[in-house]
Amino acid sequence: QVQLVESGGGLVQAGASLRLSCAASGRTFSNSAMGWFRQAPGKEREFVAGISLSGSLTRYSDSVAGRFTISRNNGRNSLYLQMNNLKSEDTAVYYCAGRQLWAISMNRNDYMYWGQGTQVTVSS
Repeated sequence: QVQLVESGGGLVQAGASLRLSCAASGRTFSNSAMGWFRQAPGKEREFVAGISLSGSLTRYSDSVAGRFTISRNNGRNSLYLQMNNLKSEDTAVYYCAGRQLWAISMNRNDYMYWGQGTQVTVSS
């Protein structure tokens, strides 16, 4: 079992940066591939970035590639999302998620652990 708590969201202007964190409790974090998803009002929850359990593999959606960086620290049971050059279309609630497999998945249905989300609002 893994419990996830996100932090670091806020209100920023376009072009700014934010770093989201996800603190995990439980013994299986280091055995879980992790991901960040987001959900804007009226839209479905979408994949943003994923990282393998070792951190050696990462994957990004086309909309954030080159601007966002996902990382993890298994010793600290933590997941991060560095977001640079934020755009108004990045406004959403951001969720971290985990799955008890090593491989990254872009499908939200493949993740069994979810945090409560943190709001990111980018003003233009």
